[in-house]
Amino acid sequence: MNSIRFVVTVLSMLVVAVATRAADVVVPNANLKAENIPPIPAALVAKVAPYTEFKPTTAVSWHPKERELIVARRAGNVTQLHRVAKPGDEPRQLTDFAEPVRFGLYWPKAPDTLVYSRDTGGDEQQQLYRLDANGATPALLTDATRKNTSGGLTHARDFLLLESTDVDKAGKRENPTLDLSLLDPLDPAKSRKLATLSGTGWGDYTFSFDDKRVAMVEYISVNESYVWLMDVSSGERRRVLPPPGAKPAQPISSGDLNFARDGKGLFLATDRDGEFRKLAYLELATGKLDYFGEGGNWDVEAVALSPDGRTLAVITNEAGIGVLRLYDAQTRRALPRPPLPIGSARGLIWHENSRDLAISVNSARSPSDVYAIDVQENRVTRWTESKVAGLDAAQFRNAEPIEWKSFDGRTIGGFIVRPAAKFAGKRPVIVSIHGGPEGQARPGFLGRQNYFIDELGIALIEPNVRGSTGYGKTFVALDNGMKREDSVKDIGSLFDWIRTQPDLDASRILVEGGSYGGYMVLAVATNFPDRIAGAIDVVGVANFVSFLENTESYRRDLRRVEYGDERDPAMRAFLAKISPVNNADKIKAPLFVVQGKNDPRVPYTEAEQIVAAARKNNVPVWYLIADNEGHGFARKANADFLFYAMIAFVEQRLLNPS
Repeated sequence: MNSIRFVVTVLSMLVVAVATRAADVVVPNANLKAENIPPIPAALVAKVAPYTEFKPTTAVSWHPKERELIVARRAGNVTQLHRVAKPGDEPRQLTDFAEPVRFGLYWPKAPDTLVYSRDTGGDEQQQLYRLDANGATPALLTDATRKNTSGGLTHARDFLLLESTDVDKAGKRENPTLDLSLLDPLDPAKSRKLATLSGTGWGDYTFSFDDKRVAMVEYISVNESYVWLMDVSSGERRRVLPPPGAKPAQPISSGDLNFARDGKGLFLATDRDGEFRKLAYLELATGKLDYFGEGGNWDVEAVALSPDGRTLAVITNEAGIGVLRLYDAQTRRALPRPPLPIGSARGLIWHENSRDLAISVNSARSPSDVYAIDVQENRVTRWTESKVAGLDAAQFRNAEPIEWKSFDGRTIGGFIVRPAAKFAGKRPVIVSIHGGPEGQARPGFLGRQNYFIDELGIALIEPNVRGSTGYGKTFVALDNGMKREDSVKDIGSLFDWIRTQPDLDASRILVEGGSYGGYMVLAVATNFPDRIAGAIDVVGVANFVSFLENTESYRRDLRRVEYGDERDPAMRAFLAKISPVNNADKIKAPLFVVQGKNDPRVPYTEAEQIVAAARKNNVPVWYLIADNEGHGFARKANADFLFYAMIAFVEQRLLNPS
């Protein structure tokens, strides 16, 4: 009897011990598959919690009648739409779904009816829905077998322009097309098709004030786009920039179209006559371009004309900072600059009253928040406050611009955030490479990354290698086609620069990046295997040939212009030669590979390939894949576990190397 009691006692103790150990570690949720990631101490969750609770808020749309805003902000696990009744009010949640909702508006003809879009599991196959006042069940407005995106509203505010294209459920397609339709969300039966366009790189639509014409951009690449006019009743189209028959010396990039009030011209941004996209007016009858506004070596990245056609709002990208400018649309003269807080502005949302302009502003010490400008009185009002609970945001470190010379003597730039002086000795470095490649590292709020800087004393460098935007159209084309690895060499030159810095430790460098930045991470790991301590690849390209063959068809042609056409034998051989998966035998540093199972851009098979190839060569590989994510992690629960694992990986590789 005593022996039985002894056995029961021992078993009870073992159960308690196992339960205690289980409670001491973080278990990934059911949607995550974690391979080779060591147990994450539960104590870490409480320690880093303040760095996971940021809730950036962005402006989405105004109420059509009232002076109220719809904003996007995380609610629980994902971003949802909220209504802000007046400045300073607590946002009231409007949507409540398992999937993120980032776009929505109150329909002008029924101001209590919400029209919004969302995808499923990150697959980017967006659908539009109508949520009626007091309605419990949203009504699907679009063909669920296709990808559907809003292209804006008519000036009469009675139809929404809908662009739709097929997805690759039935297999790979060549020569994809895009359908344009006018959708009445209140009565979809009234909707009508306008045209079928060749290719899928269309967008930036703007209706004339009488709704008889629509202008749009045909996007070929970051360096090449065409401006078209279409007759709404007939669907007939003509190209207006560059005009038919014109043969510019180099490609032209234009966008941010806005029909002038009288219908005689378009306000837009274009680089036709220089390196940067400038603000201009295109006279449609003659094709004449008139440039105006304050200029410099920067791009105009957003242009929005007020509903009454009298005021232009413009955002310029000045050394990575989004700067808001206002102009009188008739005289084209600059209006007084709004007194915005320090930070970078983005998004231009006009109220129907043409007086209130909403924008979102963020800085190193403030998550994104919404401000409104009264353009008549040049008065700025803060509408939301994204609090940084448990942390002193004033202590977050600012980014400093840096430059270095690359292998060919070209100057490459970026930003560094150095940890506080309390961290003694040379500091380890995380090099974080942006995606795109038509993207740009810009100073702003770093969110979770502040933990690495403020708590672990790690310096963060964000480079803008050749191929980045913001430095002119010559620079953005320097990595195209067979020049792909020149951008990788820019990182090698950055490593040389790090070695010259008295406060940085060139022997402790980790590289991380997502999407194209993920490719760059893997390329650095194969080209400079002895110069890094670890690499974190998030949804990155591992094999350019299989990537181009398997990315969604509506994206394939756009990517071929950038990377090269895999159907061409010479290009295919080159892409195979430089692909990280075919050079995995050169990798020495441990890898952490992160992927969303539903990614339509970089299919999860890219991650599977590099994981298998690296492990075959005995490289330690941590692998995290999410069944309910796409091109990045949009759910807080998934992003949090990824953050915990990243901390463990960074500490192991940079702070406690074996």
